[in-house]
Parts: sequence; structure tokens; C-alpha cells
Amino acid sequence: MKSMRRRDLLHATGAALLAPQLAAFQAGRPAPSSEKKIRMGVVGGGFGAQFSFHEHPNCTVTAVTDLREDRRAKLQQVYRCDTAYASLDEMLARERRLDAVAIFSGAIDHARHVEACMRRGLHVYCAVPICQSLEEAARLKEIKEKTGLRYMMGETSVYRPGCIHARGLNDSGAIGEIFYSEISYYHDRGDLAALVEDKKSRFYEPDGSKSWRWGLAPMHYPTHCTGFVVGVTNERIKSVSALGWGTRHPYLTENRYQNPFWNESALMETDRGHMVRCNVFWLVGEDGERANWYGSNGTLYMANAGRHGDLWSERLKGAKPVKYPDYLKDPMIPESMRHASGHGGSHVFLSAEFVNALVEDREPFVDIYKALAMMAPGLVAHQSAMRGGERLKVPDFDRA
Repeated sequence: MKSMRRRDLLHATGAALLAPQLAAFQAGRPAPSSEKKIRMGVVGGGFGAQFSFHEHPNCTVTAVTDLREDRRAKLQQVYRCDTAYASLDEMLARERRLDAVAIFSGAIDHARHVEACMRRGLHVYCAVPICQSLEEAARLKEIKEKTGLRYMMGETSVYRPGCIHARGLNDSGAIGEIFYSEISYYHDRGDLAALVEDKKSRFYEPDGSKSWRWGLAPMHYPTHCTGFVVGVTNERIKSVSALGWGTRHPYLTENRYQNPFWNESALMETDRGHMVRCNVFWLVGEDGERANWYGSNGTLYMANAGRHGDLWSERLKGAKPVKYPDYLKDPMIPESMRHASGHGGSHVFLSAEFVNALVEDREPFVDIYKALAMMAPGLVAHQSAMRGGERLKVPDFDRA
């Protein structure tokens, strides 16, 4: 049985990898063997109800919070938690049993909420994006380094099967030098008339006011793209030139961000002299998060809406469909968490990695430095697009 699985993996990559190199295809290090329990709070009962922290044998969800009563009830049901608070502020003031907090509030509140939790002495998991300005980025780096607490950004792209596989191809050398990547996040806003008229959509709050999603600049939500670079080669993007496109529509003419673009496209350069084409589109007949990695020995193509299955193309040998290993059997995932989950199966990996890191007292895979390396290029790309494509440097937020 083991021999058959090995042959399948070799066929899938199209490269004659040696047995010791197979370990590179694992998603992460094994789950810890420990009795330690992480006591977690969960903030945000929309997206936040889709994760599996409580299924980890080393974690219990101790408290939950949301501004809306119905969402608080949903969180309590999902995480089997008796304690709920009406706000994050109330939870931080009253709840003394917590070790960590998972934040799933609105994107524009993430930096503020992360900072509040870390100042309270709590480790933090936070949904993307990490922040909305370079000033917030600098402040989060400072507080993380001052407190020494763990931070993890929940970037789903890094645990999609295609990205796990690309990371293995890169680490083993099978793909050669990845000199160019095409990274894309397409999330169509749908019917433009309904966007204005449907006050029950996620672009509106229950009181009818516009939510944070209304008019957000595409490149202020870049990490579903940049995660495919930083999460594969660990490169840093050092410069960017971007353009944007928009129309006359209230989404673009009446938003709090003064953002005029539906779609933004950027050409980026990494610190190793490699090229990256990054698209974030809100108005497009497409859907999904995907990447193509072009290496000197081969290319891995993630499927788009019009293609069935990912492809591995080896130099001079043509393209073959990829048969991924069953990554859910990776040792980093406790058996109690080995089930289907959202965003290409990534949710269980993200949940497990955060708890594993806290139990082992180590930095998680997408730590503060990777998170900021994924975020800063988008913030600068939007600045470039607003300047008609001017090439701009991306600041470095790595540890000094």
C-alpha cells in the first residue's frame, strides 16, 4: 500500500524524486504530543463559525463574542461554549481564562482588534487581511516584538492543495527556480443593480448602512494572491507597479475609501529578482483563488473555472494531470480534525497549525513577518494604481 502511494506521488509530480524528499510534500510538522490545553476565545460569528479549533485535542473554546445576538448563539452552538459576551471589549475586560483569541471581525477592524488582544497578553489568530495601512503594519510588528506573543494570519491560500504541492516542488528542487508566478483572486460582485438594491446582502449592515466591504480597494485584500508566493518560496516583494479599472457606479463613487477601482492588476519584483503578476478583481466573469508557478524545470498550473484539474508540466515532457496526496492525513492534522472544510480544505489546516504552534511554543507558519510580507505589496500596489502605475518600493517589515 505504501509503495503504491509513493508511485502515485511520483507520477503526480512528474519528477523522479528521491524517497527522503517526499517529506517536503507534507503540509507541516506533526501535531504535538502533549496534555497542554489552549483556552481560546472566538470573535465574530459569521466567517468565524467555520473553523475547527475546538476539535483539536489540545484546545477548548472558552468564550465567544459578536455584536449580534444571533451570531453569538451560532458561535456557542458550533464551539459548544457556554460563555458569550456582547463585544470584544467586554470579553477582554471580564474573561480571565483565555490564552488566545481568534479574530473574525470586519477587515478594517483587524489591526485594532489584534492590538487590543495582544496588549491584554493574548496570542492571536486573525482572518485576512492583517491591516489596512502601512502605519498599522508597523504598529503591529512593534507590538508583536515588544510582547513576544504569537500571531498567525489565517491565509487560506497557503494550505490549498495546489499551494502545498508547489511548496513541496520548490523545496525539493523538482520545479527548479521559480522565476515567474501568476497569482489571482477573483471575487465577482454580481448583479450591479442588486448590489445597490439588496440591503440584505453582506455589503450592508442590519441597519441598512454600508458594510466595510462596500468599495474596498481590491489590492487592500491581496493575501489570497501573495500567499501563493510568500507561502511557497518565502520571497519578499520589493517593488510594484499597478493599474486599476473602474466604472461609474455607487460602489466606486460613494465609498469611504475613495477607491475608484473594481479591478487592480500589478507587476511585482521579488527580492530574488523574480517576476510576479498579481490580479485582484471584483467585477469579472471568473471566480476563485489560484496561481501558476513557472520554474526552470517545470510549471504547476492551478485550475481555473474553465479547466478540470490542476496540471504539472515538465520541461520537454508535456503536461500531466496532478493527483495530489491526501493531505488530510498529514501528521500536522489530529485525527479528530481530518474532514472537509472551507477554502479548498484549508480551514482545518489553519486551525491545527495555530493550536500546534501554541502548544509547541513556536511561531506559526504564517507569522507576523510572512503576514506583513503578503499584505504590504497590496497596499503599495493600490498607491501605484492611484498614481497611474508608478513603480514604488515596498517597505520591509521583517525582523531587524
